[in-house]
Amino acid sequence: TRADVPRKSVLPGRAIASQQANIRPRVTGMVTEILYVPGQRLAAGDLMFRLDSASYEAELESARAAVAKAEAVLSQAEAAAKRAAALEGSGASRVTVETAQASAAEAQAGLRAAEASLRLAEQSLSWTEIRSPIDGIAGFPAVSVGDLVTNGQGDALALVTTLDPIHVDLFEPAARLLSIRQQIDSGALRPEERLEVTLTLENGQTHKGGGTLVAPSVSVSTTTGTQDVRFRFDNPDGLILPGMFLRGEVVVGRMEAIRVPQRAATIGQGGVLSVFLAEGGKAAKRQVRPVGSDGNDWLIADGLEPGSALIVDGLTSLREGAEVETMPVTIDAQGVVRDAAQAAGN
Repeated sequence: TRADVPRKSVLPGRAIASQQANIRPRVTGMVTEILYVPGQRLAAGDLMFRLDSASYEAELESARAAVAKAEAVLSQAEAAAKRAAALEGSGASRVTVETAQASAAEAQAGLRAAEASLRLAEQSLSWTEIRSPIDGIAGFPAVSVGDLVTNGQGDALALVTTLDPIHVDLFEPAARLLSIRQQIDSGALRPEERLEVTLTLENGQTHKGGGTLVAPSVSVSTTTGTQDVRFRFDNPDGLILPGMFLRGEVVVGRMEAIRVPQRAATIGQGGVLSVFLAEGGKAAKRQVRPVGSDGNDWLIADGLEPGSALIVDGLTSLREGAEVETMPVTIDAQGVVRDAAQAAGN
């Protein structure tokens, strides 16, 4: 019989870190301390490395002195400008007043430049403490205490990786995507409002918790003919690591189809799927068009009518038109054939 069934796609995938930060120095200095333990969780802002700060502390004091000097110069220049303005027309000419005002403006600009240098000196000193920019787990340090590191160097001091949440890229063949879109456009497939994803690890373990769609890629791989679809999964125990190969089962929608046990169908040349039906005591071969699979069943859209007697055993030697004797059977979730009468009695 026809039934409302899920349209599923089982896709290969690979885990990708949701965030990764290469830790590099922003100032030059000698490493004096390594302040984290590799493999332990870090919060954003946690201290990881400390560099020798003596030269930056001296630069900061020099910048503070420059600001104090600039403030004194500005105070003196503003006082001179006020006196010149008060004496304009009696003891001071207009040129003298304008010169004093220009000197005050120049002193004001000097103070702003000194304050900017002070802020830069404070920032440079703070950069001698290298902190994690993200939540995550840090790997082994690539430097030791006593090593000299430089601003803008290419080699990272360490790598911090966010494992929770984790991203998983699933690879969907472009041809199957086109088929799904055609089914949606024709009304045969009703898309789900929210994609359901079940993730299976390399050891066959099912990952707890569903995934949330991040975004599909906007291109198709020229080597594999697949389109990447990225999902986000909670990974509180850190079981999924970047680079792991996984398998994702995605429910893309629901449709009307007939379930056919996979053991009752054969795949011939060209990938054509066929089944044998019992019609008038003889075997009749029928080609069918699958639109997907669910568990141990093919989902058939065309080629079968509800109520057909499907032959599930003895297919290896069965030929078109061969006489057959049928017996009603059922197939359980493990794919085992059972006598229908005995199954009903149990």
